[in-house]
Amino acid sequence: MTADLSYYQEHFIEYHQRTFSADSSSFLSPFVKVLPIAASILDVGCGSGRDVLWLKKQGFRVIGFENSTGLADLARKHSGCEIIEGDFETLDFREFNFDAILASGSMVHLPHPRLPQTIKNLKIALVPNGIFYISLKQGTGFFTDQFNRTFYLWQDAGLREIFRQLDLDVIHFCNTESVLNSKDMWLGYVLRMR
Repeated sequence: MTADLSYYQEHFIEYHQRTFSADSSSFLSPFVKVLPIAASILDVGCGSGRDVLWLKKQGFRVIGFENSTGLADLARKHSGCEIIEGDFETLDFREFNFDAILASGSMVHLPHPRLPQTIKNLKIALVPNGIFYISLKQGTGFFTDQFNRTFYLWQDAGLREIFRQLDLDVIHFCNTESVLNSKDMWLGYVLRMR
């Protein structure tokens, strides 16, 4: 088990307390504006269910996906939605058929070379012309925080090239300050599959 996963397995209560009350509407509004009414959404790396609950309240059909058992249990409790447990890098997503995928901050621990294949694996779960939302921390290289979690940082141009190669068109982009830590800047993309 990596140090990153270990943190979320062991400290899921603290993580929930730090993140659950953050307002999702600021970064999810551009995503939901392009979705059909009652669209089906897979929230990949859903944590304790903050965004799952917000999306459910907007009338969407949401299923969460989470690798930490503790966070998955909290997400079920808080949202009342189905939460699948597993690893989004290795699960076979061919059995799914969603209108949209949400990956809000869930890939920040993926080393740079693994991101394209992970997105490619996930987009198998999308319907034709499906919508994919992804947000990643802006910067260069990587850093390890006080909890021994490694965060990989990205530049806009590099991400746009990955999206282009994966046949994903950017239909909305925002560069925003984190709602939890003013030192962090996020790159957020609403993408449509070609």
